[in-house]
Amino acid sequence: MRDPEDDGPAVRVGEDAYGKVRLRPRPTRVRRGARARRRRLVLAGTLSSLVLAGSCASWALPTLAVRQIGSVDAGVRGSGPRGAMNILVVGVDKRDNLTRRQQNLLKLGRESGQRTDTMMIVHLSEDHRKITIVSLPRDTWVTVPGKGQHKINAAYQLGGPKLTVQTVENVTGLTINHYVEVNVLGFVDVVESLGGVSVCTPVPIEDPKTGLSLRPGTYELDGVKALAYARTRATARSDLDRIDRQQQVVSALLDRALSSGTLTNPVRLASFVNSTLKTLTVDERLAEDVLGLARQLRDVSTDDVTFASVPIADADHKSPTGESVVLWDAQAARDLFRRIAADEPLTEPSAEASAKPSVKASGGAERPASPTPTRTPLTVPPERIAVRVLNGTGITGRGAAARNDLLQAGFMVPEPAGNAATTDYDTTVIRYGPERRDSARTVAAAIPGAELLETASLGDRLEVVIGHRYSGVRKVTVEPSSPATPTPATSTPATKTATENICRD
Repeated sequence: MRDPEDDGPAVRVGEDAYGKVRLRPRPTRVRRGARARRRRLVLAGTLSSLVLAGSCASWALPTLAVRQIGSVDAGVRGSGPRGAMNILVVGVDKRDNLTRRQQNLLKLGRESGQRTDTMMIVHLSEDHRKITIVSLPRDTWVTVPGKGQHKINAAYQLGGPKLTVQTVENVTGLTINHYVEVNVLGFVDVVESLGGVSVCTPVPIEDPKTGLSLRPGTYELDGVKALAYARTRATARSDLDRIDRQQQVVSALLDRALSSGTLTNPVRLASFVNSTLKTLTVDERLAEDVLGLARQLRDVSTDDVTFASVPIADADHKSPTGESVVLWDAQAARDLFRRIAADEPLTEPSAEASAKPSVKASGGAERPASPTPTRTPLTVPPERIAVRVLNGTGITGRGAAARNDLLQAGFMVPEPAGNAATTDYDTTVIRYGPERRDSARTVAAAIPGAELLETASLGDRLEVVIGHRYSGVRKVTVEPSSPATPTPATSTPATKTATENICRD
């Protein structure tokens, strides 16, 4: 899905003739910590507030600094000092206060107005020791109260924070206790104040609109490049992939904010705090006691933050207006938000999973193995699935042949086939990260006799290890799901902790 309003910023991957994009000239050289004083346009500013909320440094914020935070009447219910609560966090894309030079430098276009480009529900457990973050796809097709059917990100433009909150409450069934809005002018500064961020992409990214060009691998990004990484949609699953990247960036920033290098460095800590606070606007009740909430979260670690995504029935549905929109899996989404409303953990094993035999997965994690594809309707078409092929037979050419078979069947295989660690694979095995289950089922349907193996260490990646019984690839067709006939829900949604999201060398 492409969106004309999704113009990307200018980015620098490595060094180039232009160096870093600067929105204000500097007469003299300054250290990195001083960059927090420069204004830079940001789309994914939502990430800043989540990092602040989870940082144990936040308890020490002085009252004077907190006064930088703006307030707004969002029509939320509020909450007591304790107990479970839901916070709606939105990143607002506002461009009309930029100079033309800034717009040209960052390649953001000249559209005026405001829209929510990133939207997350942050659920705090009753004891405030656990955080669950659910990303809402910006192209979700919903009924906006009093305005008819629109993409969910249109609610802000049509009625501001109040209508945005009402829309989210209607579609999720949750009570929103607090509202956090992030000004788009702060994300780059937040990343810079933390000394950059480490990310890893399992697939190549080529985005001519932003100039972002990355091969699969791990990268250390500065603020401008991190912005481009968090907001590009130039991969197979478009906005859904972007959600995965944003969750990865949030996790990496949270890890940096909690690190001793930030907490014990007064200059870096002050720069981080000031950069973050300048981006925030919160509801009036939260503004009265933001420090109180921050103090309650001071012991949260990356192990305590869990990310989940709304189950999707159709990621490229055509609306009556001709737009490409996202339809949720109604049954699975209801179950997800019911569990959040009940303050239930999302990582409980289902009865079905408990009944299946377990196998040892790469990285030491045990996950149920499925020898055959399930009967659940497929939801992800081959042309949106990127896989890596490994030869597990030791027979020269088998990996390359399988790669060609997958390409002919419509799958994306960006890398040449490699070799598995061992050559004794009898059955072909499809190994996938926890968030690639639906994609893995499509691959399994295309490779007769293949086994599915969830492997936690793969993250967002998907691998096909060719075995001696491999007999080729057949084409599969994925029919768009209808809202009236949603895909059956799974009892346990795909989740990942912030720790699991962090890229490791």
